[in-house]
Amino acid sequence: MRLFAAVLPPSAAADELARAADKLKHLPGAADLRWTLRESWHFTLAFMSEVADTTVPELSDRLSRAARRTPPFPLSLHAGGHFGDRALWAGAKGDVETLRLLARRADAAARKSGITMEEHRHYRPHLTLARGRGEPSLRPYADALADFGGAQWTVTELTLVRSNLPVSGVPGERPRYEVVGRWPLGGAG
Repeated sequence: MRLFAAVLPPSAAADELARAADKLKHLPGAADLRWTLRESWHFTLAFMSEVADTTVPELSDRLSRAARRTPPFPLSLHAGGHFGDRALWAGAKGDVETLRLLARRADAAARKSGITMEEHRHYRPHLTLARGRGEPSLRPYADALADFGGAQWTVTELTLVRSNLPVSGVPGERPRYEVVGRWPLGGAG
């Protein structure tokens, strides 16, 4: 199964971002973008791709330990950016260093469970809002998000999510995400 470790924004934070994203959908060219569904919004910490069912119990144990070792921390959705003209995203503000630490710990948990991971890269927290194919340019959308700042919340859990890829062949169908595990951060309950 395709798995990733993530931090999910609470409903109130997603509401704020949804209002900002709705305004972006009125910009020229917005209909040419593939907008992500609100229920799929997340900060990926570690993408594990294909994981054998037999590996999930050990991975879950290791992610639980990583969560216990990480204190709850403040975070908010903030501004935006883009990766070329292929992904538009909202960023994070708050204790981003602890978010990066949690990402390193989730990556280490996967590696120690025997999962082959991509080469280490500097973690850049982002929540994907839309995907493009080179046209239109995503810069105007990122610029429109420059002043966006959501309310702060406390991150209290690490989540393991399964990505179910589309199989119907229906144009526009998107992956469905299913939470397969949640672990409270240290001291969060």
